Amino acid sequence: MGDTTGTRDGLLRHPAFVWYWISRVLMAMGFQITSVAIGWRVYDMTGSAYALGLIGLAQFLPMLALTLVTGHLADRYDRRRIVIVCQLVESAALAFLVAGMLGGWLTVGLIYGAVAALGAAQAFISPTLSALLPGVVPTPLLPRAMAVSSSAFQTALIVGPSAGGVLYAVGAYVPFGAAGACFLAASLATVMIRLERRAPSREPVTVKSVLGGLTFIWSRPVMLGTISLDLVAVLLGGLVALLPIFARDILHTGPWGLGVLRAMPAVGALGTAAVLARFDIKRHIGRKMFASVVIFGLCTVVFAVSKLFWLSCAALVVMGAADNVSVVIRSSLVLLQTPDEVRGRVNAVNFLAIGTSNQLGEFWAGMMGGLLGVIAAGILGGSLTVGTALLWMRLFPQLRRADRFETA
Repeated sequence: MGDTTGTRDGLLRHPAFVWYWISRVLMAMGFQITSVAIGWRVYDMTGSAYALGLIGLAQFLPMLALTLVTGHLADRYDRRRIVIVCQLVESAALAFLVAGMLGGWLTVGLIYGAVAALGAAQAFISPTLSALLPGVVPTPLLPRAMAVSSSAFQTALIVGPSAGGVLYAVGAYVPFGAAGACFLAASLATVMIRLERRAPSREPVTVKSVLGGLTFIWSRPVMLGTISLDLVAVLLGGLVALLPIFARDILHTGPWGLGVLRAMPAVGALGTAAVLARFDIKRHIGRKMFASVVIFGLCTVVFAVSKLFWLSCAALVVMGAADNVSVVIRSSLVLLQTPDEVRGRVNAVNFLAIGTSNQLGEFWAGMMGGLLGVIAAGILGGSLTVGTALLWMRLFPQLRRADRFETA
């Protein structure tokens, strides 16, 4: 790791990055406020762990269906315009939820429909926004831009869930209105981004070009191992969907407590991001990534068995810190090793993996929570995460031995 004094100032000399940063923070705020409010609303209406799991499935299915399309569009068309349109779609979906609550006609099925619309928009935004970053700052500043952007994102993940819990206590429709305003403001910030590089060329549409992201990742064992490790480990070990149950039935708190629990991983991730924004991860990237996944799994087990609010919060803080190390390593590998002409498609596959681990992981957690009980589901998930890390060390020795980003 090395000192990077002045690098942050260098990023701030690029107005496009500042607007990119603002847009991402506002989107993260909106998404986190929405997640807390939807989780509490659905559990309040159904009292079912299975119903909570279906929220994740409703988000995941559009991502799965649209991944190859979104990546190809991000490599053919103006990435900035794609992001703007999708941010407006998210704002409209939340306006629909507000109208349904005020009108008294909102059902759980309609909530799932709105969640699917949010998932479809996110399927376009996530890979496109990530592919946009190399056009916002020069290549030497990319790792630092990723870390600074991550720190801002994690700050929003702290403020967003807490704000969602407080706003829900004011009125069930209030957090949805606030989140919609965040997405609308994010679209205005995206309008202000002026790219420093040319728009991507329009490659002819063929089966080979559409599958280019999958082919590229499959040909690089280190990248394949990194993405698949995150996918499987977080899918099996995620507990986000079950947090409303832990908050109300085990830790005996209300919406504000759920907001705090949702914010705690971001507290740990923010601390890690602040360090990584000043000091690079330069050596032993493979070993550090595997260690972070093992720590994530162990903390999941601690959280599952905890009956103390402070201990549960502490376990989530360490989980977030470990997860952010994995995120920074994976994201940096993907950005630095991918040519711009396939970056949209590679990022689409990468974000499908992230969506699979997060949204499908919520579905898995909900099903296991309903079948085994939430405590047993947490213990099983954390144990499987640790086991996955140990297995992947044998399946992908190139990743285990990876030392530097430049030579991985």
